[in-house]
Amino acid sequence: MTINGAQKKPLPKGAMQRRLAASNIGEPAPIVPAGTVTGRALITVIAIMTFLAAITAASITLVQDATTHWRSDLAREITIQIRAREGANVAAETAKVAVVANNFPGLADVRILSAQETGRMLEPWLGRGLELDTLPVPGIIVARIRDDVEPDLDSLRVALKKEVPNASLDDHRGWSARLSAMSDGVLFGGALVLLLVLASTALSVIFATRSAVSGNRAIVEVLHFVGARDSFIATVFQKHFLIASLKGALAGGIAAAALFAIAAITPDFLSKVPGTGNTAALIGQLMLQPAGYMGIAVVVLMVVIIATVAARVTVFRTIRSID
Repeated sequence: MTINGAQKKPLPKGAMQRRLAASNIGEPAPIVPAGTVTGRALITVIAIMTFLAAITAASITLVQDATTHWRSDLAREITIQIRAREGANVAAETAKVAVVANNFPGLADVRILSAQETGRMLEPWLGRGLELDTLPVPGIIVARIRDDVEPDLDSLRVALKKEVPNASLDDHRGWSARLSAMSDGVLFGGALVLLLVLASTALSVIFATRSAVSGNRAIVEVLHFVGARDSFIATVFQKHFLIASLKGALAGGIAAAALFAIAAITPDFLSKVPGTGNTAALIGQLMLQPAGYMGIAVVVLMVVIIATVAARVTVFRTIRSID
């Protein structure tokens, strides 16, 4: 048999007979059997890959939202510290600094932290049950920067030093810079993982497509013999892998969305269980916003498109190698 000018091996009799028998009863056998083990395995692989990719994409949005919130809080707040010194009354100096901050333009909600609040801030380093009266604990003042007026923090530093020499102002720029660097690193790593998962999905589809074309080589040769174009054969395979990728991607995407939905309602459940207050607070930060669920939907769509395009391109290349 000669197809497109190339010598081909004759089609096995059994395959031709099965094809003709199917045609005689009006139910032609599909080029790519829908229920093959490879098809089921591929759907499972795509579901797992989509789940991982969706979790990664949603986590990126969580980190981005949290970082934006933290940076906004840091950027709109300042801290004034009055260090204890020998012979000085820290409480009186703190009150004087609070008056300066209250009268300074651009600041609002000036508040002196109580001894209990200061103690809670020191607990991670010094432990609980401290006698703060016996320690040189600094006085701490927090103030919020107004949205309508931007304060001159350099002038504020000068005014504070003039009033109380051992007062220092922290505008949290260093913390904000470190937080931004950490966030950028996490986002870059998440994007890299997302790309690797999508690339692995494409490779899985490519290998499955090659296997499907090779396993149905005899039928492909018959279609060539009767004049079928490569685009027709590619479309048949493409439809098969489109359905498979759609099933797998939807399963993985729904599982990822369900995971974050469960995480969103878990804090309310844990809050009713004694001794789980910290755990509930931690999980409460995992509440996914609508943009995160939109990201999961985009991942599902990307997986379907990548799988379908990879299948079509692979079919064309594999068919031409058969020719």
